[in-house]
Amino acid sequence: MKRKNRVSLILAFAFTIFILIGFSLDAYNDLSLFSKNSVMIWIVIFFLIVLFLRAILYVYEQIEKTKDFKNARKPKFILIYKFYNVFDNHPFLTSFIVILFCWLIYIIAFYPAILSPDPSYQILQYFGIDNKYSYYSVLLDKNMLITNHHPVFHTVLLGSFIKIGLLLGNFNLGLFFYSLVQIMILNMTLSYTITFMKQIGMNKKFLIGCLIIYSLVPVFPFYAMSPVKDVLFTCFLIFYLIFIYQYVILKRKVSFLKTLMILMMITLFRNNGIHIIIFSLPLLLFIKRKEKLKIIGLLLALLSFYFSYQKILLPFFRITPGSVREMLSVPFQQTARYVTYYENDISKKEQKIIDKVLDYSTLKERYNPQKADPVKNKFNRFATKRDLKEYFKVWVQQGIKHPNVYIESFLSNTSGYFSPLKTNWYIYNSYHKYHNVLEQHHLYYSYNSFRPLRIILSTIGVIFPYIPVIGLCVNIGFSTWIILFMISYLFYKKKYQALLLFLPSVLVLAFCLLSPVNTYFRYAMPNIFGMPLLIALFLSIVKRQTS
Repeated sequence: MKRKNRVSLILAFAFTIFILIGFSLDAYNDLSLFSKNSVMIWIVIFFLIVLFLRAILYVYEQIEKTKDFKNARKPKFILIYKFYNVFDNHPFLTSFIVILFCWLIYIIAFYPAILSPDPSYQILQYFGIDNKYSYYSVLLDKNMLITNHHPVFHTVLLGSFIKIGLLLGNFNLGLFFYSLVQIMILNMTLSYTITFMKQIGMNKKFLIGCLIIYSLVPVFPFYAMSPVKDVLFTCFLIFYLIFIYQYVILKRKVSFLKTLMILMMITLFRNNGIHIIIFSLPLLLFIKRKEKLKIIGLLLALLSFYFSYQKILLPFFRITPGSVREMLSVPFQQTARYVTYYENDISKKEQKIIDKVLDYSTLKERYNPQKADPVKNKFNRFATKRDLKEYFKVWVQQGIKHPNVYIESFLSNTSGYFSPLKTNWYIYNSYHKYHNVLEQHHLYYSYNSFRPLRIILSTIGVIFPYIPVIGLCVNIGFSTWIILFMISYLFYKKKYQALLLFLPSVLVLAFCLLSPVNTYFRYAMPNIFGMPLLIALFLSIVKRQTS
């Protein structure tokens, strides 16, 4: 009981503090809420902690009472009964057809695809057309405009489909070919998760609930039609979670080649994918000690592929690596906030040092507390290692002088990943200035004539996160606390091996905190799209009483 209460109290306290931090930043753009009326704040904190503590303990008790997952009673209506039978006998095929049928209206309305800034510029890179992303780094070859700012594999994949369409005489057709492939892969991934959840003993009510979510919640079809790298990355990360569960919890033998392929795809579709693997896969060495050689072989094969790809293949084609600025969103935002609030404390020498890296003259105007891109976009690509070293000296000194600025900067840029009160940047549903960017180069992208249908679907997609209760299923902050809750329960139960299953999700969250945008859905997509599976795996672990 002491262990349960301690773990629950820590979780309740953390939840309370982050709720209030998010509220304070939204209301005042700083943490002044905690100092405006300290007595009242502490009363509110105490009340919320007690409320959340009771809620957490109640859910713990309900979980402990659950000894098995009984299947739902057979429905009385004959059509539903028949569907239950078909679904029970053919879960993958049934799920695939139902999901595709429900997504069909989005496929028709948003033909050929929902383009957004990143894939638009990737298309320009592929066809060797000048664009801003090609000049964030110093190019190795001025004639090779593709850079690894966006994963080269995804850029080439997307561009190749466009090229096929152009050979057939239609840009839209090539874009639609890519959309179809992505739709099929995402649909198959989600359908397979339902099939796998059935295999591990989840009841039909839960499975039907997951099918309804996958089919009707707008973010799934919207992103199925959005050619961003995160969609396919999410699919392969979901398969990685299933691999960990099979290997660690079920203790099954897994295919070396299939697993290696999944790991390779994770590294190819997001530049930070390799870090998720490096920080999670080696931990299997401490759990599967009898299979060390297999795990080491898997890790070495992946690293050999990754370094051959990054250090040999890409340089061979004179493809420029991504800019160092992509890893510096946090310090750049902190410097920008420091300049905004304490400009008088900055010496002329410090201004010159900052200017060599970030263009000091407009830094204050460019600062957006929740988006680092305006600050990063003025990064001097010709800045030397010495310039960066001098910058970081100033950064450290200023942080020591006014640490509150750095703390508030970090929280302002990350609070939405912990606060369920915040919703932002959930879907792509329109295309404006990027249409002209492509059209200037004779790449004619356009929607079809179903504009009224697009308006209706877009409206549903935009308002869905704000719908009480059901909107929480796509709420980033809420999903974070579900993950932390499941981790806390497993920790309380001393199921330490099972915690490895949640490490990829924690790493996804960690990279969200280092990202340039607050509460950005596609950065947190693996945790949202993978949530039904994570909950099923968690409940299965509880049921199995795995240590």
